Amino acid sequence: MNKGRFRVRAGVRDWLIAVGVAAALLVTGLSGQHSATGLDLLGYALLAVGGLALAAGRRAPVAVLAVTGLCAVGYQAAGFDVAAVAFLFAVYAAMRAGHRTVTVVVSVAVLAALPLAALVSGLHDTGEAFAQARGALQIAWLIAAGAAGEALRQAEQRADEAERTREETARRRADEERLHIARELHDSLTHQISVIKVQSEAAVHVARKRGEEVPEAMLAIREAGREASRELRATLQALRDDDTTPPHGLDHVTELVERAAKNGLETTLTIEGRRHDVPTAVGRTAYRVVQESLTNIARHANAGTVLVHIDYRPDTLAIRIDDDGKATPDSAPQPGIGLMGMRERVTALGGRLRAEPRSEGGFTVQAELPVERAS
Repeated sequence: MNKGRFRVRAGVRDWLIAVGVAAALLVTGLSGQHSATGLDLLGYALLAVGGLALAAGRRAPVAVLAVTGLCAVGYQAAGFDVAAVAFLFAVYAAMRAGHRTVTVVVSVAVLAALPLAALVSGLHDTGEAFAQARGALQIAWLIAAGAAGEALRQAEQRADEAERTREETARRRADEERLHIARELHDSLTHQISVIKVQSEAAVHVARKRGEEVPEAMLAIREAGREASRELRATLQALRDDDTTPPHGLDHVTELVERAAKNGLETTLTIEGRRHDVPTAVGRTAYRVVQESLTNIARHANAGTVLVHIDYRPDTLAIRIDDDGKATPDSAPQPGIGLMGMRERVTALGGRLRAEPRSEGGFTVQAELPVERAS
């Protein structure tokens, strides 16, 4: 929203400058007491066009540079002794945009053409024509306009570079902190959870071998240990995903589907729409949504078949994973870490996630991720 307001203000400012310059040029031209002949009317038109063209200087600086230069030469040839103010503004805008070579070439051409234009008007001899050209466009002012534009362009480049450096530093520190947390979690929790898991598994095994009834508490401890171990591995993997290795994306979804099929799920992958490149973050989130959905289905759904559907739309990537498991509309899903992680990833990209039982039985996960296509 702030950027939109800034663009509106910049556009209004450009038009105010253009109208002001055009008005100043016309007033100066009218003060010369020209008659209403066809040539004079052409000169007035060139004065107005040269000024108003500055409104497009931010969008098309080279084109505006050419137009203002031609207008300056044109009204000089029509006999208007008016300074080329609009052309100076255009030189400044073109240099600021970084078109240095073009600006220098056009400026030299205009400097050479102005005396010729004054001669063509027939109102001056050679000496007076060169004097009028110097008055219309002093080389010093031309150099000053170009230098000002170049200085501002370099200042803006330095500011942009400093902003990029700050963002990269912040991202690097975040990655370092994430890896530090992963190491701390691994050192402090992995060993203890492994001990709990091994000891509970051993206790259940020994009890069953002796023909004893296994206490429910021991079975609950064993299952909790297994679940905690899986969740810890998933959390550590996510924390260590620091973008230093090629990220998993849409190209790796097929591997997930094939792996699920090997584990006993009848899994089908369908892709619709015209495939196009998507941002890395979108591809990675899509991969994580499919991965976590298939993992949850294998753990909790007691499903036999799974359908993974990916739809490439012009501005959205839609993902849907359906299973025929035991979930029913009357059974509310327990929001675990995996589901919350999916929702956070999708929401962070401005997308939407829906995860709920299907009316015909089973569970569905639907995600829509906005895709900003490069123009």
